[in-house]
Amino acid sequence: MEKLFDINWQDMWTPNISLFEVFIRGTLTYWSIFLLLRLFRRGTGQFSVSDILLIILIGDAAQNAMAGDYKSITEGVVLIGTLVFWDLAIDYLGYKSRVFSNFAQASPKLLIKDGEFQFKNMRREFISEEDLASYLRTKGIDDPKKVKACYLEGSGNLSVLEKD
Repeated sequence: MEKLFDINWQDMWTPNISLFEVFIRGTLTYWSIFLLLRLFRRGTGQFSVSDILLIILIGDAAQNAMAGDYKSITEGVVLIGTLVFWDLAIDYLGYKSRVFSNFAQASPKLLIKDGEFQFKNMRREFISEEDLASYLRTKGIDDPKKVKACYLEGSGNLSVLEKD
């Protein structure tokens, strides 16, 4: 019974590696994943099974690169703080700088124009005609001919403008 409550409180809070190293590891890993996902991945506003699996696997693969062999709560908190810091910093820089905003978030892609599918853009974004028609139905539009314009926004969401 004594072993159950035998906790070394000092080791729980005392970092084993430099907190600056944890910050640098978190920073480099965050930016590496951000750039890879920004350059090679683009969603359509909904997570598929493969998207969720990719996120889980990236998190698992990145864990050792970010954390090294940390054992203290302090190192974990610094690492989480680093990731939140960069997430907020990217949002802030995108808000303040048009150039950075264009880098951090993709520009909208026209998918339907005056009721006609824009197949070149759809191919580039890996969006099938069936997927786009399915999305339109969720918005109450049963015929693409009723659409003035449909865009894949930089956020991954689809926006639809109906004809009058």
